[in-house]
Amino acid sequence: MRDHLREIGMIARSLDSISNIEFKELELTKGQYLYLVRICEEPGIIQEKLAELIKVDRTTAARAVQKLETNGLITKQDDPHNKKIKRLVPTERGKALYPVIIREHEHSTNVALAGLSDQEAEQLLRLLKRVRHNIEGDWDAVKKGKKRDY
Repeated sequence: MRDHLREIGMIARSLDSISNIEFKELELTKGQYLYLVRICEEPGIIQEKLAELIKVDRTTAARAVQKLETNGLITKQDDPHNKKIKRLVPTERGKALYPVIIREHEHSTNVALAGLSDQEAEQLLRLLKRVRHNIEGDWDAVKKGKKRDY
């Protein structure tokens, strides 16, 4: 059995656990920092696009967005052209947390890539992007209710 995805999963869960513990004092729990980062990087993003970027279902994204809004980290603003669309925008408080989250991300990246040359780190990134790209088709299909044939 090949263990590539187990390794990726262990890495992701470890980093997520670390972040959840460290960001608890910021009132960011259960991966909410991921949503806040994307909203800070793309102010005005819509919830559906946010869910797509993070690779979660709409319900999961809706819960996280609601919690961020309740905690005063983001607001929902009406789209000027379509009143059904709500745009997600960070508040000043949310913007203030962004540099803290990015510092943690950069630290974790440095720890994770320790001992790799710049060339190896770039190669790893290219390969991981290919793996993600390979999986995205299945993710889209399953999200729409299709069964994979395995």
